[in-house]
Amino acid sequence: MTGSPVEEAITRTHREEWARVVASLARRFGDLDLAEEAAADAWVAAVERWPRDGIPPNPGGWLTTTATRRAIDRLRRELKRDAKQEAASLLVDDSPLAPTGPVQDDRLRLLFTCCHPALALEARVALTLRLIGGLTVAEIARAFLVQETTMAQRITRAKAKIKAAHIPYRVPSETDVRARLAGVLAVVFLIFNEGYLATYGDEPLRADLSDEAIRFGRLLHALLPDDGEVTGLLALMLLTDARRAARVDDGGELVTLGEQERARWDAALIREGHVLVRECVDAVAAGGAPPGRYQLLAAINAVHTQARSASATDWGQVVTLYDRLVALDPSPIVRLNRAVAVAERYGAARGLAEVDEVAAALVGYHALHATRADLLRRLGREGEARAAYDRALALTDNPAEQAYLARRRADLVG
Repeated sequence: MTGSPVEEAITRTHREEWARVVASLARRFGDLDLAEEAAADAWVAAVERWPRDGIPPNPGGWLTTTATRRAIDRLRRELKRDAKQEAASLLVDDSPLAPTGPVQDDRLRLLFTCCHPALALEARVALTLRLIGGLTVAEIARAFLVQETTMAQRITRAKAKIKAAHIPYRVPSETDVRARLAGVLAVVFLIFNEGYLATYGDEPLRADLSDEAIRFGRLLHALLPDDGEVTGLLALMLLTDARRAARVDDGGELVTLGEQERARWDAALIREGHVLVRECVDAVAAGGAPPGRYQLLAAINAVHTQARSASATDWGQVVTLYDRLVALDPSPIVRLNRAVAVAERYGAARGLAEVDEVAAALVGYHALHATRADLLRRLGREGEARAAYDRALALTDNPAEQAYLARRRADLVG
């Protein structure tokens, strides 16, 4: 959103404060629907009042206070009996809750609530992306490659199940943390991916989401420092985010990994990520559990970020790591990414053959067609490449990616 300073402040505050406001209301009232609705009411109030009254000195505090009042108003309208009315009025108490478990951050409390084992994994991820990440239903649907109506129904059912099963918003116990960790990591990674390459909106990168995911990753690592997958996920995000400054050029076009100016990479994040990858490797060597998905992805990114140039990348090692990842997760997207590495190691023809093996499962996924287009171009099959670029362009809304694909299509000489 662009426009006046007030409009920009509202947009920025939504990105920075949405999760805090929703999580604070969830802690106070114990009702996810009420928390989300009251938070939305507060932003409507901001849109109406800030242009007239000015931006408050503490926008986040203003929104939290406004949302709390709106929540209490909703309760008072809904609760008819005097006893319940009085109980509702007591909810304005601002005294801090006594800590009863290992997670002390409101947003992480909400994260673990949304990732309750009673919910299907996809429902946990979708609900948390909405309540914690602040993503729209459309953005979440694109992340899952499903229709927006399907995702809206999934989120509604997840909240209804939490309410029907009386799943509390509370500080999780050690047992709860372990049981819900896989869903939490999936949530954090999807939030990071939406920031890494936005699927919706006018901004190609959403640093706010990437930063939030990394913040969650650091908190989880502090909570569970000996968990290899937690360490691996944090390493993966740091090594990927280190390339942020080089990913879009001054003209707003996406810059692929092989073309990026590596001097613009964040050396401090790369060092930190490599230290974490080494921790994972040492833990496995000491007899720990075999590396999981996030540790393998982090190791792949470590190979990329330790190479001084694209041509110096050890593609053989990358393929080997992808082989191990496919053994754990033989999904079409993982196999597509492996095919890209195969093309770099063994040639475009072999890579294209492996891409085509998963094409039927990813027909609506723009990256499939972008990958096919590049390999077809390298093989001199420009008519087919042009058609693949057209299909990829039709399936992505990211402006930087559109600019890149359009240029590559225009560069075809046929």
